[in-house]
Amino acid sequence: MNTSTPAPASVTVIGLGPMGRATAAALMRAGHRITVWNRTASRADGLVADGATLAPTPAAAVEAADLVLLSLTDYGAMYDILGPVVANPRHAGALAGKVLVNLSSDTPDESRKAAAWARDLGADFLTGGIMVPAPAVGQPGAYAFYSGPKDLFHAHEPVLRLIGETKYLGADPGLAQLLYQAHLDVFLTALASLLHATALVTAAGVPAAEFLPDAMQTLTDIPAMVGSGQALAAELAAGEHPGELSTALMMRATADHITRTSAASGVDVELPNAVKSYYDRAIAAGLGTRNWTALYEVIKAQH
Repeated sequence: MNTSTPAPASVTVIGLGPMGRATAAALMRAGHRITVWNRTASRADGLVADGATLAPTPAAAVEAADLVLLSLTDYGAMYDILGPVVANPRHAGALAGKVLVNLSSDTPDESRKAAAWARDLGADFLTGGIMVPAPAVGQPGAYAFYSGPKDLFHAHEPVLRLIGETKYLGADPGLAQLLYQAHLDVFLTALASLLHATALVTAAGVPAAEFLPDAMQTLTDIPAMVGSGQALAAELAAGEHPGELSTALMMRATADHITRTSAASGVDVELPNAVKSYYDRAIAAGLGTRNWTALYEVIKAQH
């Protein structure tokens, strides 16, 4: 991450959950003048003690800086907060000339709609997705995806890089959300599988403490088993799924065993059933003797 510090600037942060507070704190450490607003004002106490200004209203928060970062539950919260501001005749032009960087989670289509909404109000818009938990914001190894107008991104990149390494994806406002959600797809599925597997062993009386250290090692070993991301990407793009070591038929048998073991243990079977269904469909499509990566052919969008 580039740690050079841009000249001090005024920045507003709206939304003070853990990510919003961490973002504001990272910018403050670099010497920026930070104004914050949150529905529950007490969440700003620590930041105010460190020098941030608490805006009394969303309108005042927007007025305080040209660069406004939004860290909210979803994009609907942005409209809930800023919609009444621009609907008020006293603040009708409040967003004109402002730069909104929405770091909230939602869908790519919602990001595109939000960019058009902001543009209609005279504001510029960038989509962002911070790819680390709150304690890692602003620390080495932190990074975030951004998409939207390239010149706009470059103009504000010196401030944004204080949150983490910036990865600009392109002009489409939906791209940052697409990559954000895709990474979280991997993350959330892995977390769910970890908890499911723990429930499976504890149902048989094996303490979680005896299982989880080795299970965590399994997670760590997956990249070595799968190979490099570039090699996997090339295989998927080519539709090549050589099955010398781990065919879909072999993997489907294992998936079936996991499902049956779960059912016999009284553990929820929805997750293993979902995984098994991919193998069932791949085999039904005539891909049973191909590698497990052949699942991609039944998962991907069909054109």
